[in-house]
Amino acid sequence: MIGVIDYGMGNLFSVQKALERLEVPFFVSESAEELEKADGLILPGVGAFPDAMKKLSETGLEAFIVRKAKDGTPLLGICLGMQLLFSESEEHGVNRGLDLLKGKAVRFSGKTEDGQTYKVPHMGWNQLIFKQPENEILAGLEEDFAYFVHSYYVEPAEEVVVSYAEYDVQVPAVVGKNNIYGMQFHPEKSSRMGMQLLSNFTKLVEKGEN
Repeated sequence: MIGVIDYGMGNLFSVQKALERLEVPFFVSESAEELEKADGLILPGVGAFPDAMKKLSETGLEAFIVRKAKDGTPLLGICLGMQLLFSESEEHGVNRGLDLLKGKAVRFSGKTEDGQTYKVPHMGWNQLIFKQPENEILAGLEEDFAYFVHSYYVEPAEEVVVSYAEYDVQVPAVVGKNNIYGMQFHPEKSSRMGMQLLSNFTKLVEKGEN
């Protein structure tokens, strides 16, 4: 059973619809007590990093997520949810994250090394390039396109990048370490590629149940 964490800043509707299409059991809750019953957790996110961390802290969900992740519960962060998994973000000043993965979220500069400007946010379809093709989260997939919408990207301080996209810099697109995964793009809006990635995560959760 997948528990989708509702802290008031997630793309809940589209995530719910994707899980319904996959026909996997799930529920949405803002209660840590309820979410304790989940075998795997999804942390969605849309909006500003400091606002999200404030809500997670105020609701007690921050401590719950950290504890469950460290206990080995499969956890998937989506979009802002992926950035929250890391140590900190530079969005609106330096703000601490969940610190489950080492690294920080930084803003696209909007300017290349040779002075050319480029669009921020990084929005639209971009190709995923596999760095760890053997990772279970990529099972059954070939390099394809995913849908991104973000102005900040993660600079990891450890080897966690499973797949990346090129947008002036190498943007970590899928990260993974043990039971913790993140997807910078929106898998629920990324056609067959995204649905397969979500399906692979649910299979990892099922694997942990057995």
